[in-house]
Amino acid sequence: MKLKLIAFNLFLGMIISLNLQAQPVKKHGNLSVKGTQLTDEHGNATVLNGISYGWHNWWPRFYNQESVKWLATDWKCSAVRAAMGVEPKGGYVDSPESSKEKIEAVIQGAIENDIYVLIDFHSHNIRLAEAKVFFTEMATKYGKQPNVIYELFNEPVKDSWPLVKEYSIELIKTIRAIDPDNIILVGSPHWDQDIHMVADDPIVGYSNIMYTCHFYAGSHGKSLRNRCDYALKKGIPIFISESAGMEASGDGAINYPEWQKWIDWCTTNKISLITWSVADKNESCSMLKANASSEGNWKDADMKESGIKTRELLRKLASINE
Repeated sequence: MKLKLIAFNLFLGMIISLNLQAQPVKKHGNLSVKGTQLTDEHGNATVLNGISYGWHNWWPRFYNQESVKWLATDWKCSAVRAAMGVEPKGGYVDSPESSKEKIEAVIQGAIENDIYVLIDFHSHNIRLAEAKVFFTEMATKYGKQPNVIYELFNEPVKDSWPLVKEYSIELIKTIRAIDPDNIILVGSPHWDQDIHMVADDPIVGYSNIMYTCHFYAGSHGKSLRNRCDYALKKGIPIFISESAGMEASGDGAINYPEWQKWIDWCTTNKISLITWSVADKNESCSMLKANASSEGNWKDADMKESGIKTRELLRKLASINE
């Protein structure tokens, strides 16, 4: 009888552990920033790991609640990123209502599956007027949900940090008038590479702000990590909202040694890591094959190398961060 009781308690403990792992928002609640660290409502250091969807206007078929559920339960994502394409044909500027419909399917999927969601204004150019309208709607509709994280600007390319900073402050004011506390992510120039410029001239006067850095291990190595280390030492909180193991073009072979260095660096510094992307384009970084289901339930045969390896990574990180 005693052995049976011990076995039952072990089994119950496993079920509770798995349940908590599958319910990160229930476990962590409202997120905040303390110093350089993302923390949960209990004051504990918190790390989010997950997947970014590809541009919604090019891979809309994956933007559904079922795929979010699969990423949450099978891939053990604690966050997903809804990448709303802004300028290309079929993007937000061209078709705002259908764009919001796709993004909101992922947001609703994240809420229903108790994971966090990055609402990403996926642009390479400053579009302040459109961004204000979009984030006003998103904050009004979802600002009371602890799941929500706002990403103001995917990757500034040609705009200087003073311009990106000015743009970001205007959007922070817009969001904070509606949502006083959910995390806001701010981009930096040159495809989110110039985090050192942010460190020398950060936004002040607002709480729960973090800054994004993007890396592709085949192109970005120690020099970019050095910039990140510089930013951390100057008190800049960093969130890796897009990353992968191959070249910055999204193609080429996966550089496993350099990718592992980035993963180790993120683990050591307790930095959140989102990997690109849920898409079926003929390139290395798109994780799925063309025959993969739109709703998840992906087997190894449905995934490319980056998908198989990213799933392994996320499941491993989930066990570390639970």
